Amino acid sequence: MRSETASLRIREWLLVLLDYTFMIALLEVANKCYYFQGCDASVLIDSTSPSNQAEKDAPANNPSLRGFEVIDNAKARLEAICKGVVSCADILAFAARDSVEISGGIGYDVPAGRRDGKISLASDTFTNLPPPSFNVDQLTQLFANKGFTQEEMVTLSGAHTIGRSHCTPFSNRLYNFSGTTSQDPSLDPVYASQLKQQCPQGSTNPNLVVPMDLSSLGTIDAGYYTNILANRGLFTSDQTLLTNAATAIQVNQNAMNTELWRSKFASTMLKMGQLDVLTGNA
Repeated sequence: MRSETASLRIREWLLVLLDYTFMIALLEVANKCYYFQGCDASVLIDSTSPSNQAEKDAPANNPSLRGFEVIDNAKARLEAICKGVVSCADILAFAARDSVEISGGIGYDVPAGRRDGKISLASDTFTNLPPPSFNVDQLTQLFANKGFTQEEMVTLSGAHTIGRSHCTPFSNRLYNFSGTTSQDPSLDPVYASQLKQQCPQGSTNPNLVVPMDLSSLGTIDAGYYTNILANRGLFTSDQTLLTNAATAIQVNQNAMNTELWRSKFASTMLKMGQLDVLTGNA
């Protein structure tokens, strides 16, 4: 089976889902996989025991990441047609591209031929994935370590336009921000009040989630940047983009020109999908 045929089959299966939450999930899985180990699908590997946990069960990914069953299903279908030809890494790359396009973004060509990784360690996520508490300098350096510019970092941050989050990653901004104030002063008070209703203090309910961009659920647009300008960035790592002159300019530019951001996002996603790619035989 040619890679073009596999790509079309995956797109057809995603269109059958017609569920924006799966589009969100697949894009989140792909971004975590790309950024952590390159596009090798290692995030799909299951843990073998509580003492030998894989990436998917790391605190940064569990319980936030989901949608693994969509990739598993696509892999099973393709294996039935052409066994051992299309890797999980290629399936994930195709699915991420299609999720972007189906959700209103710009499509882009995805080269095939990736090989799946065989190593997945939860402990490695602690130093490779940007936490929601990072400031703009920390984000800039972490992305630079992977070969991305500061502007590309701001562009990729816009993926939060269709994401969702559990309460823990931002609850400190609501209830325990610092020794002098419980609530982050950079957070819009009305928005903070809404978040407190959705995420009550002390709640241990693991099923509570909030959209990262309430203004446009399931749509790839520049609403993320508009939210930041209104002090409605969900994470510290979102709102921090206004604390640096250069990144603040980029936030304003993206907010004013959705099509420009969509174009930059497609280009940067293509670059990310080529990060540390495994090829050939293991």
